[in-house]
Amino acid sequence: MRFITLLLLTASLANAAETYQKPPKEVLDVLNAPATPRAFVSPSHDYILLADPLRYPLIAELSQPMLRLAGMRINPKTNGPHRAQLNTAMTLKRLDDGTEVRIRAGSSARFSAPRWSFDGKRFAFTNTTETGIELWTGEAGNGATRRIEGVRVNAVMSPTTPFRQSNPVFQWMPDNTTLVVQTVPSNRGPAPTESMVPSGPHIQESHGRSGPIRTYEDMLTNSHDEDLFEYYATAQLTRVDTATGRAQPFGKPAIYEGVHPSPDGGNLLVTSVHRPFSYLHPMEAFPKEVEVWDRSAKVLFKVASLPLEDRVPIDGVPVGPRAYEWRPTEPATLVWVEALDGGNPKEKVPNRDRILMMKAPFKGEPAEIFKTEQRFQGMQFSQSGHLALVSDFERNKRLRRTFMIDPDQPGSAGKVLWSRNIQDRYRDPGTPVMTIANGQPVIRQTGNAIFLAGLGASSKGDAPFLDRLDLDSGKSERLFHSEPGKYEVFEAMLDDAGTKILTLRESPKEPPNYFIRSLGAQASLKPLTRYPDPTPQLRGITQQLVTYKRADGVPLSFTLYLPAGYKQGTKLPTVVWAYPLEYNDADTAGQVAGSTNRFTAISSYSHLFFLLRGYAVLDNAAMPVVGDPETVNNTYLEQIVADAKAAIDKAVEMGVTDRDRVGVGGHSYGAFMTANLLAHSNLFRAGIARSGAYNRTLTPFGFQTERRTIWEAPDVYLRMSPFLNADKIKAPILMIHGEADDNTGTFPIQSERMYQAIRGNGGTVRLVMLPAEAHGYLARETIEHTLFEMLSWFDRYVKNADAPSQTSAAGQ
Repeated sequence: MRFITLLLLTASLANAAETYQKPPKEVLDVLNAPATPRAFVSPSHDYILLADPLRYPLIAELSQPMLRLAGMRINPKTNGPHRAQLNTAMTLKRLDDGTEVRIRAGSSARFSAPRWSFDGKRFAFTNTTETGIELWTGEAGNGATRRIEGVRVNAVMSPTTPFRQSNPVFQWMPDNTTLVVQTVPSNRGPAPTESMVPSGPHIQESHGRSGPIRTYEDMLTNSHDEDLFEYYATAQLTRVDTATGRAQPFGKPAIYEGVHPSPDGGNLLVTSVHRPFSYLHPMEAFPKEVEVWDRSAKVLFKVASLPLEDRVPIDGVPVGPRAYEWRPTEPATLVWVEALDGGNPKEKVPNRDRILMMKAPFKGEPAEIFKTEQRFQGMQFSQSGHLALVSDFERNKRLRRTFMIDPDQPGSAGKVLWSRNIQDRYRDPGTPVMTIANGQPVIRQTGNAIFLAGLGASSKGDAPFLDRLDLDSGKSERLFHSEPGKYEVFEAMLDDAGTKILTLRESPKEPPNYFIRSLGAQASLKPLTRYPDPTPQLRGITQQLVTYKRADGVPLSFTLYLPAGYKQGTKLPTVVWAYPLEYNDADTAGQVAGSTNRFTAISSYSHLFFLLRGYAVLDNAAMPVVGDPETVNNTYLEQIVADAKAAIDKAVEMGVTDRDRVGVGGHSYGAFMTANLLAHSNLFRAGIARSGAYNRTLTPFGFQTERRTIWEAPDVYLRMSPFLNADKIKAPILMIHGEADDNTGTFPIQSERMYQAIRGNGGTVRLVMLPAEAHGYLARETIEHTLFEMLSWFDRYVKNADAPSQTSAAGQ
């Protein structure tokens, strides 16, 4: 019977190359369960918008036309991003009495995240259709919405990547009525067409100056690409009166990387990108103009003309103004940062950056308000205007310091508020809670105190908290923390004094729901939503935080998940799922991450679906690589093998894992880890590697946290490349990769060549290339098929493996 089952499985796997397959019904039932809506609280604290995320669009949506230009992916049909986080519905809910209104915008909703006006009376959002992106506005009072006629949003430069998080394509002016929107120019002609006959060769040239570059994807390749990028990215700025619906264009069409109104609404800080473009660098590195405009689009002040960023050192910053923004508590005052070390992190200088400030009418020289010893990492102004928090970062020690400064006292020494290794989760003081002042984000301040929200990491797991920090004494008062057995995280303030907050609360038995929590003497907890358990069949699954040590004493941990109905002492087939991280020391490497008080929910192509097939799962198994940041990878292989062996030994010791039936898997750098573990140990029966990179000669200017180039550390690059050790991979490996992978360094050719290397050396390997998918997978059909592949592979080569592993006793 077992032989027949394996024959059927083999036939099914062969057929999977031709059509999308589905996992078992029990997996589909969980996969299709609804997700918890996202919450967007109004600045006035009286309404909340709850958005239902579009979890799994159909492959037909993902297969729409895609232009891969300048590190961006553009849908020419909509003039927006090819993949965007969208929502299928929104509900407006009144916080005091819970009444709600369903937001409607046509028959097929594809809503963006909403943006509230600063007074909380209106909200705006976009709706993506087959042929374009519409602009909609809504009224908080009654939930009534309207589409702004004649406005087609140009969302190409929308914040779909970390680089562009500060460039919303529509935003409110301080008057709470006007929107500034990037729109498709009304007089734009047809898209450029490519000549079938080339006009000449495509030439690149360099003149002796070094310019190290990451292995970016989707770069421009020829003049036609340049024309297409300019055509689709060029936008017309438009003012929209949301009261009347009147739209008024202003300024000239351009490629706008950022458009930000001043706090008084009288000026705009405008950053525009222009030619010459680069064939090696993404849009973020293109030449740009940074200007201050008045309301009529007249240039009042040229902040900077920045050249192509083609000579920036790895881990460095460009010279000239960067991180430019308005000071929130003044009518029109600019703040920006400039490097003092030429942008080179290897230069030895007393100060790396300086912060400059300049007030309207922008005459004379800017004032230098502060210098950072290490690389500037961010600045936040407080609500009062007399306080700012400035952070810098020392990369060798991974040390982040946060200073309190008075921006009106230029040159004064800042007071160190916090100093810690960024990987030291246990000493994380939290993040300042923000609010809105003059249309700008500021740190919420009450008297001389601010509020801090954090995860509350500890050796027992995360317990989220909210603190009030007295800036005079430096002492914190804990206003709220998640109680034992629950996982409750601060979401938003619901009053100015910090006595009422919105939280998202869950437990292993209770699904996530939003609550209104009153703090202090009149403490209370009131449910705002009552979402039922979407997957009651998962409640029998148990989870447990497990701590142990590596052979050299480095403390480690994993979260052990056991399937429903597990009987104590039963040895199960086991999945180890992990992602390696680099640390300076064993103390931070051994810190616990996550919480066992979370509601067990499984979605997308998660490895936790193995629980429905009778496996134990060692989730987030710690894979630290400890050492000096400059040379830590010299012992990468030895450390990850020791990490993996320690995890398996602990699970076997607990009596839950069958040592002869253990599989390993990971995504991205976790896939790289998986291939290396199979090449350099005999710990695992099989592996699953998704969206990985396997040949480090194809990422010669660094990868992950490796700072050295291949010319500086050739032995490390070669030794760490599982491609060059493909002949040692004897355990079966399933490789999955998106055909349109957009991640730096994980080109699809990495998996294609790795497959050929293992196959050519007689290994057992299967390569699944996913049409239209990027580094992460999105389409419903893709996710179903990925789960089918993963479950089938481990069922065949781990759960139902016939022979014992080569070194079941020794483990290595």
